[in-house]
Amino acid sequence: MFDIKKIPFSRYGSFITISPNHHEDGDSPLYLRNIRNGDNEFGEVFRIDITFEGIPVPYKAVLLPSMLRLESSAGFAEFCITESRVLQIRSHGVGVRLTGITGAYDYAVAVEEDRWEVNHSRQEMRYMLTSIKGRLVVDAPFREQRCEKIIVDFLPNSDMEEMEGVIEEFTTTYKNRTYSSFTKGHQKVAKEYETWLANTLEIPEKYAKGKEIASYITWSCVVPAEGMLTRPAMYMSKNWMTNIWSWDHCFNALALAKNNPELAWDQFMIFFDLQDESGMLPDFVNNRSALWNFTKPPIHGWTLRRMWEQNGFVTEDKLLEVYQPLEKWTKWWMTFQDSDQDGIPQYNHGNDSGWDNSTIFHKGTPVESPDLSSFLIIQMEVLSEIACKMGKFDEARKWLDESQALLSRMIDHFWDGQGFVAKRSGTHEVIESNSLVLYVPLILGNRLPPKILNRLVEELTNKGFLTKYGLATEMPDSPLYREDGYWRGPIWAPTTMLLTDGLLSSGKKEAALDVAEKFCAMATKSGMAENFDALTGTGLRDPAFTWTSSVFLLLGHLLAAESVLRDR
Repeated sequence: MFDIKKIPFSRYGSFITISPNHHEDGDSPLYLRNIRNGDNEFGEVFRIDITFEGIPVPYKAVLLPSMLRLESSAGFAEFCITESRVLQIRSHGVGVRLTGITGAYDYAVAVEEDRWEVNHSRQEMRYMLTSIKGRLVVDAPFREQRCEKIIVDFLPNSDMEEMEGVIEEFTTTYKNRTYSSFTKGHQKVAKEYETWLANTLEIPEKYAKGKEIASYITWSCVVPAEGMLTRPAMYMSKNWMTNIWSWDHCFNALALAKNNPELAWDQFMIFFDLQDESGMLPDFVNNRSALWNFTKPPIHGWTLRRMWEQNGFVTEDKLLEVYQPLEKWTKWWMTFQDSDQDGIPQYNHGNDSGWDNSTIFHKGTPVESPDLSSFLIIQMEVLSEIACKMGKFDEARKWLDESQALLSRMIDHFWDGQGFVAKRSGTHEVIESNSLVLYVPLILGNRLPPKILNRLVEELTNKGFLTKYGLATEMPDSPLYREDGYWRGPIWAPTTMLLTDGLLSSGKKEAALDVAEKFCAMATKSGMAENFDALTGTGLRDPAFTWTSSVFLLLGHLLAAESVLRDR
């Protein structure tokens, strides 16, 4: 069972969600929500109440992967999303009342005796409400141009009988259908989830609770290809982060690559489907729109290499598919993000780095940061490897030369003899910062000189970043550290993954496993939150995040594999 106050009820391939409204103060009731169109203010479709003799009664929510059950002293109601656009409801002894959001509906009309159509134009969606067993009572007075209110009651014929009803989404013309029973629909969904769970990465048994949470969150956050979404997409959350961002998707792809490679490839390629002619990728996308004001860091070469290492799914045909988009993405950074033309790319805003408010940006932008050059060094190497596989040997040599040249420039530009620093583009003024982002060059591993590599590892593990729970994104003793400071202190999954990989690439396996253990233990206890308090391990912000779930599974799988090796 999961906590509905933190983890929404939904299912693979659906925009239908049931959860509290997290924008309301206090203890919010549950709402049937439509999470299309991004973080929109009109996501709530109906408030959900359980009624007995016409009066709402208190209930306890029991959330299982395949069903939501609301239990009261008078009876219970169950909800199951049996198909992408179909929510089936069953109750015993009680009714289910759906109260519409005031002013959100253009009309509600009776279609036939036990069926009503509700038009929710703010969401650009229509709903067909059908009574299968029991009664359907709708109060929807119309005034001038819209319904002033909508109250829908699905009711049993008597207190001791069952009720079954259906709510369906549609956009233009409704097509009649035959419904399976609630029981059969629920059995089908439960089987689908069990298949997903069985394909989830294996992790140590002590993290079993975390695996259940991570598996459900990743399964339930996949939405279908629709509108701007060219492929099935794993949203970051179905709470309020109802988009995908152009580095978040990489971690989700990586966790799927071994056992669900087709869906993994969809996650990886979806942003390249939307790529601008210039080579830029959008910051985020949902079914309705993409945002181009920002972008995210080029970790795609790093991700692609880690994906193809897992199995043979990333064939030469797949590499051919991604080669030109990855090339354009790399050139965009080197061409359009280097205002002072010093050969060192820059971030024009913290959002472009993914570390939105990191202290490397506290003096303003644009900023030249060593993490960006590190990502591009690897991405150029990967392009060289792909070109070689394709028989384009001149291009392979060109990309390898560019990678090595950028590596030399990066070290000369950012290494001050004691550590890597960030600089203002143009003036090259050093920015005083105690941000973890300055240790991301560890992903370069043995490409770095031993003296630099050893210094980075020593500081990362002993300077104070590594707390009881993992790697803080800002040194806890920094004057700019904030407990809930977003990228100024909390532990984040992506940075943990990158730096764990960096430690492994640097031959520091024990340090990497220590970081992985800390993160997995914290997430198992605190849930798959967007980020975590570095000093208490408490989950912060959105409590049901997919990239946290994916990184948890990846790190747990790393620990499981190491355990097998040690047992041999």
